[in-house]
Amino acid sequence: MSKRKRLLFTLSLFAVMMVLSACGTEPITSESTGFWDRYVVLNFSNMIVWLSNLFFSNYGLGIIAFTIIIRVILLPLNHFQTKSTKKMSAVQPKVKALQEKYASKDRETQERLQKEVSKLYADNDVNPYMGCLPVLVQMPVLMALYQAISRTEILKSGSFLWMNLGERDPFFILPVVAAILTYATSKLTMMSQAEANSATKSMTYTMPIMILMMGINFPSALSLYWVASNAFSVGQTMLLNNPYKAIREREEAEAQAKAREKALKTAQNPKKKKKN
Repeated sequence: MSKRKRLLFTLSLFAVMMVLSACGTEPITSESTGFWDRYVVLNFSNMIVWLSNLFFSNYGLGIIAFTIIIRVILLPLNHFQTKSTKKMSAVQPKVKALQEKYASKDRETQERLQKEVSKLYADNDVNPYMGCLPVLVQMPVLMALYQAISRTEILKSGSFLWMNLGERDPFFILPVVAAILTYATSKLTMMSQAEANSATKSMTYTMPIMILMMGINFPSALSLYWVASNAFSVGQTMLLNNPYKAIREREEAEAQAKAREKALKTAQNPKKKKKN
């Protein structure tokens, strides 16, 4: 995907988030109207409250339990995205080689480059857009969870550990933990890729800062959600896309390639036997 398309995609996701965020800020109740509020956010809210009652009205544990349930449901999509990312990462060196080969910016050369890259993707069963599909599917779900927490009055009156869920974390512990876990997830994901692009590297550092700033200013109920979600993401990354395993596999593949290359050179240039 070109830098321009990546930028457009990022802006589109941001626009979706802004639209969903603007869907409503009033407290969510059984009297709420509209499809988004009444059938999506309200059901999320009711499920969180129901789970909280299972833990003797501990709304903090209810938020954690519901967050984990949602992440488990979305696990197949994340697995699909991981597989797509691996395929993309595997062909990136070849894509880079093509970009260097067709470096000229004239229209004919760029069209040739696009054809060669498309052929490379087709030969390797890679669809650069399919990796974006899980993100698009998850966005409304995660935003609904966000709004269910922020717009449910009863959650704001509860307490968890040292915090009032409706107020900011007085010691900023959860925002810091959420930022650290966000960084850990991004860093582990980047480590698993053979070549991380500039956008990925940038998000590795900007996302934790954004989470930290929002956590400092938002109710601790949302910080708790981010901590639970990002902690799950770290475990998910280690399970589905273990970077240390990926690095080891790359090193083994490189060693095998070098061994084959050395064997080929030896076969092409055998040493002359010394005469007795």
